[in-house]
Amino acid sequence: MANFSKSNVPQFSVEVYQNEFLPEGGREVNAIVTVTSTGGGTTGGVPLAGTAPSAAAYAPGRAADAAVVLMVDCSGSMDYPPTKMRNARDATAAAVGTLREGTRFAVVAGTHVAKDVYPGNGRLAVADAGTKAQAKEALRRLSAGGGTAIGTWLRLADRLLGAADADIRHGILLTDGRNEHEAPEDLRAALDACAGRFTCDARGVGTDWDVKEVTSVASALLGTADIVADPSHLAADFTRMMENAMGKEVADVALRLWTPVGVEIRFVKQVAPTVEDLTGRRTEAGPRSGDYPTGSWGDESRDYHVCVRVPEAGIGREMLAARASLILPDPTGTAAPQVLSQGLVRAVWTDDMVASTSINPQVAHYTGQAELAQVIQQGLDARKSGDFDGATAKLGRAVQLASASGNEETAKLLSKVVDVVDAATGTVRLKAKVAEADEMTLETRSTKTVRVKR
Repeated sequence: MANFSKSNVPQFSVEVYQNEFLPEGGREVNAIVTVTSTGGGTTGGVPLAGTAPSAAAYAPGRAADAAVVLMVDCSGSMDYPPTKMRNARDATAAAVGTLREGTRFAVVAGTHVAKDVYPGNGRLAVADAGTKAQAKEALRRLSAGGGTAIGTWLRLADRLLGAADADIRHGILLTDGRNEHEAPEDLRAALDACAGRFTCDARGVGTDWDVKEVTSVASALLGTADIVADPSHLAADFTRMMENAMGKEVADVALRLWTPVGVEIRFVKQVAPTVEDLTGRRTEAGPRSGDYPTGSWGDESRDYHVCVRVPEAGIGREMLAARASLILPDPTGTAAPQVLSQGLVRAVWTDDMVASTSINPQVAHYTGQAELAQVIQQGLDARKSGDFDGATAKLGRAVQLASASGNEETAKLLSKVVDVVDAATGTVRLKAKVAEADEMTLETRSTKTVRVKR
């Protein structure tokens, strides 16, 4: 493990967990790369994006500059029941109240079009007592009417955030319905355009929205997704989301993988706190190097599963299979990126069968967690299509994996969809009746994982 940092800047560390031993002819190397950031949150600071470091930038307690856009669904369905729109207004007001002084922010009303209702005219307000009160007053005037075109909301948020000279650019999006007033390819194009420009948390309220649409927003924009089945719980959820956003200190951190000649990267996945496949998001970063986006960081720790394929080698040979580095790019593009921390993935060929066949506990745990997320999605899709035998098999496997890994939260969610006969063997029966909110909660939270016990 290596660690590079400056005083009062959030410090990053990288630890690599793997079994580096391969049998003769072995070519696949798996490693869990644990990245931890400390001294961020509200306790540290980083240089302003695009500026030279200054004494103020490194001052203890300096908070990162942030810009936030809150996107509130104001489509006609938000009036059914009428309390839903009121809860959405109250929740957004609670989030505004949580904004840190000096944060740039705006509120967007989303229907089949997007309108910046505060402060308006394509601007961002600067959070203080006065602007927060004005924003809450503007929220009170919001009413429901119109359709749903989420891509237009995101594009407006991108324009607003793009005008801000801020370290952290973040969106919060709330919807209660399906994206019926724009084509799926339009939403995908909007997500592709916004990816890497800001992060976004997405929430579905009630049970009339599409899980895959909401989770696709969070996935593409490196945020969180969740269901708020009861609109009265929105205020608490929005407050937590905003507090988390305000705790971010470093943006645009990338996981850079360098591999020697002949080594092929099979996949790169975030596996904790959620499963997110990053393989297809690689951007080239020089000879045999590629960057994988990780988004914004506060005080937190995440785990990544890196799998590479190495050339065959004889017994007793060893090689560096990959070097994993945390990179903070220079926003101007004129200077070399800062290496925050790095770790090494090794391969050693041995004729010791015990050593070469032992599976690293961290690798085994997260391989199971990734499979758990996959079989839940497959099982729910099979159930929706009427393939009840397939659904039983997949959800039974999910129960078995959740039980074995100690993922108690997912096990509880599964128990609302299936009757568990034997968790150890994955023997289950599909419930005859399942509340729509319970099924949507399981699907939305299926990618959440538990950390391996070390």
